[in-house]
Amino acid sequence: MDQETTTTIRDVAARAGCSIATVSRVVTGNGPVSDAMRKRVVAAALAVGFNINSPSQASRPVVCVLVPSITNPVFAAVLAGVEQTVRNHGLSVVVGQSNYDPAQEEKIAATLIAERPVGLVVTVCDPDRSLLLEAAARQKLPTVTVYNEHHPPGIGAVSVDNRQASLRMTNKLLELGHRRILFVGGRFASSDRAACRYQGYQDAVQAARLMPLPPFEVDFIDATRDIDLTHAIHEHRPTAIMASNDLLAITVISSLRHMGLSVPADISVTGFDGIDVVRHMSPKLTTIAQPSLTMGVLAASMVLDMAAGRRRPEHLRADINILAGETIAPSRENDEAMLSSNQPPRKTRS
Repeated sequence: MDQETTTTIRDVAARAGCSIATVSRVVTGNGPVSDAMRKRVVAAALAVGFNINSPSQASRPVVCVLVPSITNPVFAAVLAGVEQTVRNHGLSVVVGQSNYDPAQEEKIAATLIAERPVGLVVTVCDPDRSLLLEAAARQKLPTVTVYNEHHPPGIGAVSVDNRQASLRMTNKLLELGHRRILFVGGRFASSDRAACRYQGYQDAVQAARLMPLPPFEVDFIDATRDIDLTHAIHEHRPTAIMASNDLLAITVISSLRHMGLSVPADISVTGFDGIDVVRHMSPKLTTIAQPSLTMGVLAASMVLDMAAGRRRPEHLRADINILAGETIAPSRENDEAMLSSNQPPRKTRS
């Protein structure tokens, strides 16, 4: 063992508050180490940049999955696709949730890598700044992102073209005569997908020689329960609202109803994801559907192939389609009762 490696192991041991022998047992997989200590050693190793994936250390028969929220059906569908695929290969799944929080991602990275998985399937907040992806690449751990637009070298990806999809939906609203379209999305720092979808909205609006409205950003977790759009409606007087995902679109519709506004008679609303529940809404949500289950299958298959040395990481693009619904209609630009910010909103027709 050379001096540089010995020194690095000493650094890991000092940071973890354990002996060099304990670090060695974690790295090689030989000898007893408690789960709590193993996670401490892995966290310390990631912090000092030490590669704990020893060639002599066998992986556990698991694939670790990290999603922003297990309650959002779009991530549940990906998880189902991953689980279906790895189970067919005799493996199981370990799941982590970040709650759209980059700090939680960093903490979860140590926990997931400590599982000694075959590989990782993850959706991170911002792939360009993700410490989890940095750690996975440094550990040479087969990793594939799902939904994220960008990916560092050595990381695979399965996504859709969020920007182009949003541009298509915006053009559909423009064709219906909408000129003031408000984009409601989760915090861009928590979702590169929302940021790309807003860029697509900007592209379409600017191509129509109109001025894009500033985005209305909300916290993903809180926004699924309630959004107060009163100020934004009176300030921008939108005739249409584009939500960055379906759950937000459902909450937007609820908020508009609380204001006494009707969808789509007063304001049109669109979503993004195509989760099953929107087909059972009344009115049915007009949205962009992405094949989430299939994307989970593709990501898991890529991870397993990368782990077996049969495949290099690549970026796969899945197709999307616009699901026609009942939440968009031609703009009512001449409805002065709706457009005047000096008058209260018109009550919903019964």
